[in-house]
Amino acid sequence: MISRRLTLAFTSLTVVLGSCLLLSAQQHRSISVEGYVLDSACAFTKNLEKPISPECALSCAKAGSPLVILSDDGSIYWPIGDTTPAIGQNKRLMKFAGGRVVAKGKLYNRGGSHALVIEQISAAPAKK
Repeated sequence: MISRRLTLAFTSLTVVLGSCLLLSAQQHRSISVEGYVLDSACAFTKNLEKPISPECALSCAKAGSPLVILSDDGSIYWPIGDTTPAIGQNKRLMKFAGGRVVAKGKLYNRGGSHALVIEQISAAPAKK
């Protein structure tokens, strides 16, 4: 009787730990994202598919609005730092504001949001 309970407890614990490891691995996988760099407020409030202009994106970023990457499928990726304390990523993205980029890095998902620790970023070809 005790042996059955121990076996059941061990099996349950193994399943839970395995699930946690699987979820953890999925949240920290490396990806490549292609899309526009634009100000986060416009991405949400104006439902833009691309920035109005580079000048507009720069103006909003200089005023303090975080820049995000809007992928071709409409997903929004929040560029984040992986240091403590975290460092804002606007400075790194300013030269790409209003343009298209290819960003490679580690993806973090939480509550439906996508965050990206950018390891490499470069200008992408203009979308036709």
